[in-house]
Amino acid sequence: MSDLISKIDARTRLAGTNKLEILLFSLGQSGCGRRETYGINVFKVREVMRTPAITAAPQMPEAVRGMVSLRGALIPVVDLGSYCGIEGGARDILIVTEYNGYTQGFLVDAVDTILRIDWSQMRVPPEMLNAALGGLVTAVTELADGRLVMMLDVEKLLSDTTHYDDDLLFDGIVPLDAEVTVVYADDSPVARGQIRRTLELMGVRAVAAINGREAWNALEKIAEHARAIGRSASDLVHAVVTDIEMPEMDGFMLTRQIRSDERFARLPVIMHSSLSGASNRQLADGVGIDSYVSKLEPRALAAALGQLLGRSAARLAA
Repeated sequence: MSDLISKIDARTRLAGTNKLEILLFSLGQSGCGRRETYGINVFKVREVMRTPAITAAPQMPEAVRGMVSLRGALIPVVDLGSYCGIEGGARDILIVTEYNGYTQGFLVDAVDTILRIDWSQMRVPPEMLNAALGGLVTAVTELADGRLVMMLDVEKLLSDTTHYDDDLLFDGIVPLDAEVTVVYADDSPVARGQIRRTLELMGVRAVAAINGREAWNALEKIAEHARAIGRSASDLVHAVVTDIEMPEMDGFMLTRQIRSDERFARLPVIMHSSLSGASNRQLADGVGIDSYVSKLEPRALAAALGQLLGRSAARLAA
C-alpha cells in the first residue's frame, strides 16, 4: 500500500487539466452479495495503512468508531461500510484523508488501485441510483472491466458524522446593500444547500448548477440574454462560486473558460472547496480565481463575496 500512495504529492500537476486520480476501494459485500467499488480523489488522501488500535469515545455520531492516535494527533475514524449500510467485514484498512484542513480516517475493506481519469468521464448519477443510495453518491464512471465506480458525497458524510450548531455557522450574515446575482456550482447537495442559505441571507439572487458544465451553460445563457437586451453580461451576473471536484467539468476548467472569454474575463470567481492543501490554492491562483474559501464555512464565503463585490459586508465574519 505504501507504493500505491507514495507518489501522491507529484500528482498535483493534474489539477487544471480536467483530470483526476482516484483511489479505488471496496467496503465488503452488500446485503445482496455484491461488492461495489468506490473512489476517492487522491488529492484528499494523506496515507493508507493497516488500522491501528481504535479508542472508543463517548457520544460519538453513528458510524464513528472512535479515535486513533496518528503521530501524536487524535483523529476520528468513520466506518464507511456502516455509514453506507454495509454491515460485517473486517474493514481493517484505514484511508487517512484531509478535508477543509481537518484530518479523519475512513475504514474500508480493501484498496484496489489508483485510476487516472478525465472528469468528463465522470457522470452525474442516474436518479434511480441516487435514490437507492440515499443521495450518498455525487458521480459515477464505468471501468473497462464493467465495474461501476461511485464517488461518495464526502460533504454529506462529514455533515452527518460531525457535531456542530447549524445556526452558528450562519450567525452574523446580513444582506448586501445592492442587487447581486451569483452563479454557483457544486455536485454535493449538502454543499449546495449551505451556499444557497448563505446567499439567501445575503439577499443575493442565485443560479445553481450541479457541475462546471452546467454552470458554464448558465453563464452563456445569461450572456445571450444580456446581448439580446443590449446590455453586457457583467450587468446581469456579478460573481461565480465553484467547487473544484465535479463530474463532467471541474472548477479549474470552468475558471479557465471564464477567464478566456472576454464576456466574463473580469467576473469574480470564488473557489469553494474541501481541497485545503496549499498546492491546490496555488493551482487555483494559477487559473485566475479571486478568492479561495473552504467548504462548510458560510461566514467566510459571505465575507469573501462582500469584499469582492465591493458591497457593504458589515458584520460578516472575517
